[in-house]
Amino acid sequence: MAAGGLGTTSLLGMNRLVTASGELELTRFPHRPPDPLRAWDAADEYLLGHLAETGGPRGTVVVLGDRWGALTTALAGHRPVQISDSFLGRSATRENLLRAGHDPEAATLLTTRDAPPERVDTLLVRVPKSLALLEDQLHRLRPALHPGTAVVGAGMVKEIHTSTLRLFEEIVGPTRTSLAVKKARLVLAEPDPSRDPGPDPWPLVHTLPPDAGAVAGRTVVNHAGVFCADRLDIGTRFFLEHLPVQPDASRIVDLGCGNGVLGLAAALTHPDAEIVCTDESHQAVASAEETFAANGLAGRAVFTAADALGAVGPGSVDLILNNPPFHSHQATTDATAWRMFAEARRALAPGGELWVVGNRHLGYHVKLRRLFGNCSTVASNPKFVLLRAVRRGRRPPAR
Repeated sequence: MAAGGLGTTSLLGMNRLVTASGELELTRFPHRPPDPLRAWDAADEYLLGHLAETGGPRGTVVVLGDRWGALTTALAGHRPVQISDSFLGRSATRENLLRAGHDPEAATLLTTRDAPPERVDTLLVRVPKSLALLEDQLHRLRPALHPGTAVVGAGMVKEIHTSTLRLFEEIVGPTRTSLAVKKARLVLAEPDPSRDPGPDPWPLVHTLPPDAGAVAGRTVVNHAGVFCADRLDIGTRFFLEHLPVQPDASRIVDLGCGNGVLGLAAALTHPDAEIVCTDESHQAVASAEETFAANGLAGRAVFTAADALGAVGPGSVDLILNNPPFHSHQATTDATAWRMFAEARRALAPGGELWVVGNRHLGYHVKLRRLFGNCSTVASNPKFVLLRAVRRGRRPPAR
């Protein structure tokens, strides 16, 4: 058993994390049992065990990138500050805090777009999949660090690379790694105030190529962590080649908007429609909003961080554009796409359409037929397929 009051000891079931201060029932968000994916992993265990063995965290505790709230919940007695890019992760943290019997105010939940604390005495970092997001957040937190700050990163061995260690070394200070335990590893860094890492390179701004259809030559703003930040991704490019134009559409949603390119294209081709850009990533929503502003369309759309279409009312949308992800952190899963499709069916008005682009091998047409009772192929190439599903039913007569 780990010493102290904050370590982990063993696993008693799929989502039960046993710490030296008690057992925690943890779930992902949204919670849909039975979920084969756990709300914590060996890296969380290792980090909590390390804290217990070294006397626990001290002072102002900041938890960066806590995926489903395992670290924040286990450390709730220290009133930690959580910084997360994920709407789903923050929602999971709230639920896990309540499930563990903590006051919801036991932790301060910030997004990656919020100003971080002015002083950090213990910085705990779950190494993200995106090296760019780690770079940006270490730059943002660096002014709050001091020589006495304990900086501990954690991740699975496959998530920690030479480039990961280089970022800690260049931005924070001298860095070393631990031995691997259960295929997890710790990153230990010592803040060096004299080190000059240079300016934060994020966000990136680039111009869309001439073959980008309605948005050719337009400016795109990409905050760190947003997919394909330095160029137009090939799935979106394929979508733009076949972008639907529906003059009667009054409300259009860019679902999983990323940097907002599809939403921008919809705004330009449907000047009278209300545009909604939504994503579970706060970095993505900020990117989309700044992309619209960079193209003189500030105020032209509504931007919201949410779980799929949780912020959109039922039967209120005419057209949904979707390029869904098929990863949740390091896990490959279709759960996110399935939730997006189900939410799209709820949000669409009768006769409304969902257009989805995806890799051919993912088989989205099967899910769409199950949900909508129909699915047609708009276009395909050797890598991608563009699908269209229609919400059955009659539209109400125009007033």
